Amino acid sequence: MAQIDKIKRMVEQVFAKNQRKLLNYKQIAAKLELSSSEEKNLVLLAIKQLIKTGALEEVQPGKFASVFVATFIEGYADVTQRGGAYVKPTEMERGDDSKDIFIQKDYLNTALHGDLVKVQLLSAKNNDRPKGEVVEIIKRAKTNFVGTIQVSSSYGFLVADDKRMYADIFIHKADLGKAKDGDKVIVELTHWMPHDESPSGKVIEILGRPGEHNTEMNAIVAEFGFSTKFPENVENEAKQFSDKIGNEEIKKRRDFRKTPTFTIDPIDAKDFDDAISLKDLGNGNYEIGVHIADVSHYVTPKSALDNEAYIRGTSVYLVDRTIPMLPEKLSNGLCSLRPHEEKLTFSAIFKMNSNAEVLEEWFGKTVIYSDRRFTYEEAQERIETGEGDYANEIILLNNLAKKMRDERFKDGAISFETEEVKFKLDENFKPIDIYIKVRKEAHKLVEEFMLLANKKVAEHVSNMGKANHKYTYVYRVHESPNEDKLKLFSTFAARFGYRVQLDNANKVSKSLNNLLVEVEGKPEQNLIQSQAIRTMSKAVYSTKKSGHYGLAFEHYSHFTSPIRRYPDLMAHRLLFDYLNGGKSANQEEYEVMCKQSSSMEQKAADAERASVKYKQVEYIKDFVGQSFEGIISGVTDWGMYVEITKYKCEGLIKLANIHDDYYEFDDKNLWIIGRATRKKYQLGDSVNVTVAGADIIKRQIDLEMEGTGVLKATRRNQERFTREKERNRGGKSTKKRRR
Repeated sequence: MAQIDKIKRMVEQVFAKNQRKLLNYKQIAAKLELSSSEEKNLVLLAIKQLIKTGALEEVQPGKFASVFVATFIEGYADVTQRGGAYVKPTEMERGDDSKDIFIQKDYLNTALHGDLVKVQLLSAKNNDRPKGEVVEIIKRAKTNFVGTIQVSSSYGFLVADDKRMYADIFIHKADLGKAKDGDKVIVELTHWMPHDESPSGKVIEILGRPGEHNTEMNAIVAEFGFSTKFPENVENEAKQFSDKIGNEEIKKRRDFRKTPTFTIDPIDAKDFDDAISLKDLGNGNYEIGVHIADVSHYVTPKSALDNEAYIRGTSVYLVDRTIPMLPEKLSNGLCSLRPHEEKLTFSAIFKMNSNAEVLEEWFGKTVIYSDRRFTYEEAQERIETGEGDYANEIILLNNLAKKMRDERFKDGAISFETEEVKFKLDENFKPIDIYIKVRKEAHKLVEEFMLLANKKVAEHVSNMGKANHKYTYVYRVHESPNEDKLKLFSTFAARFGYRVQLDNANKVSKSLNNLLVEVEGKPEQNLIQSQAIRTMSKAVYSTKKSGHYGLAFEHYSHFTSPIRRYPDLMAHRLLFDYLNGGKSANQEEYEVMCKQSSSMEQKAADAERASVKYKQVEYIKDFVGQSFEGIISGVTDWGMYVEITKYKCEGLIKLANIHDDYYEFDDKNLWIIGRATRKKYQLGDSVNVTVAGADIIKRQIDLEMEGTGVLKATRRNQERFTREKERNRGGKSTKKRRR
């Protein structure tokens, strides 16, 4: 019965893709790749049943057509870990009142997370969320999957690391290669029709044994679609550039080689893409230069280097390695503003007074000579002690930066001082300590001048041209937060005793800033800040200027990091072209490139988080059985997530493992409550937890609540609670793998 229902849905899909066409049952079977006589008979039976229900009609003898004209939407599938999905309509199809379309797992029809799909809308009751069925995979988001292979005598299955990959991939013996049972591998998905119970694939790379450092880190790189190697033609193109700068090129540029210039970067930095110069003009004003590596001089449009940089979109910073956007010859060599070397730069030059007001500005190609390479720690030492080389210059710049920062906050900028988790690794890359990176004044000094350059470049381009003919440019845009999300965050913050004013839009940012200052240094700081960030919209790249809410800038671009961000390279090219009288670039073309850059930025962030999570789990594995203080960071119907305060590691307490009562999730109040005791657990509660397990392969930490573990419950209660939970969840589910 289930099989004929499935065939009926597949037949309906065929007619959905071929509306108004007449098809016979053989043509339908062929489109579904059903060839056996038994399968063809099922198609015939499905057609007869669909005719009875009025979905199809026999227009000519043996030829059928759909009766109804269906409504279709194209969008991207956002698959959940539980198997269903939400399809987000593309911008072209998204109206002001449109909603994401819910797709049940049985109606995904092989759609995977991130796929561009065509969805047939199904009827929805009243004002329920619209539902639909995927009728076509327009474009796969990816076809390579990382996971652990399970090999039998004649075939294998890949269990993907990605929890949103809801099907194991079947692998024929001939496609296993040299993969052994238990290996972590990359498998390419080769074939998957809706009637197949499993997709088919082949092993294309063996990463190693699960749990080993290189295996797991390489798995993260592959999982998010990045590559540690550059194509040969890209490397060869980079090698062709000379290390010397010709006099002819220098003559085309403004010369800053005799102006005191220095870089300030992390101690382990290899690519220095920004430098700052300072000249006292003697009348209470200063000339400050923000000099950015002139990557566009070397990476020209449509070159092999450019095509590869566009595909990568960004450099990726994992715990143990950097995956650069550009080959080392450029990223760490020609374009890196290393000390005591002449370098080509693209600069924003500002004349400023002692109040940090910009009196004049200039943008253009330059040549510099960096006199000194400072680490953040060295620059901070000069700020705190007033001693050392360039101490006066750094202190002056810091004073100007503080005034600019104060002005930003007055204008409504939000101070997100997020806690960045860092690791100390031994010679085998095993984490031996976790610490939080502290941002001091030296960090903020550099940040403030980079923000100034990004803002002023965007303002300059935005003011070019006539009102009805603005120049296309690459902006960094950040929309204002959703009102409903703000209300939820306000309720969440109130549980800690903090108040967020939502009376009017002007008060929101000031109130958020006061809150973020208030939580600094407190145990709940990381949780409050992360929840506040989730409340905000995501910043993206776009040619459609709409301002940056978080920074309180009406105009903002990314101009200061072209070594590691492709949008900055685009911004350089466009600005240089416009400064030299060029026409406005094609907006549609650049909007496509902006979307690609935003997508790759998100993938890089996800990969970076995955590497941090892996090392956190690896570190906490040595503490199994030990207890820690924590804060509840998430609640769901399957359990609650707790962040261990000391190490900023998040683990899961499953509801099934809390044995002192039967606990249920209340989605209205966002808490977990005991049926008998009425004891509640909610976001922000402080709890004591014990590390029950740490699975470095799944990057998962299992926790237990102190005082409610197995030993605290009677055997009778345990059995009763277990039976009751199984009844509520429909009994235990078993996963059966079939070809």
